This record gives sequence, structure tokens and C-alpha cells, in this order.
Amino acid sequence: MKKVFLTGFVILTVAISFTSCRDTEEKTEAEVLVEEMQEEGADIKVKEDDGDTKIKMETENKKVKIKEDDGDQKIKIKTDNDDN
Repeated sequence: MKKVFLTGFVILTVAISFTSCRDTEEKTEAEVLVEEMQEEGADIKVKEDDGDTKIKMETENKKVKIKEDDGDQKIKIKTDNDDN
């Protein structure tokens, strides 16, 4: 009977250790925007110069620009409204 409880305890301990070590990485706002625009079928252009990265994404009614300079990140979102 001791072996049954001990075996169950070991299996439970191993299962908990595997589930607690999962990588739960948070995505940045820029990564979320890129994935969202990819799902919408946007034209994506990436330009890299001396550590500066510029990403331009464009759909029929939405334009997103992401600029990264030495750790600083600027995001511009422009949405075309048909109400004008």
C-alpha cells in the first residue's frame, strides 16, 4: 500500500514540475500588431539600417508603422474611415 501512495506522489510531483516550467512569454504590442496585420492580409515591408528597424504594414483601410531606434519604439496607426 505504501508503494501505491509513493508511486502516485512521485507521478504527481513530476507532472507538476513539467507544467510549472512551461514558457509563458508575453508578446509586445508591436508583435501583436504584426500578427494582427498578417491575419488581415497586409502588405508588410521591413527596412533595417544600422540598428534602426522600420516596419510598414498596409491594408485597404489601415496603415501601421513601427520604428525602432536604439531600444526606443514608436508605433503609428492610421485607420481610413469612410465617414468623411
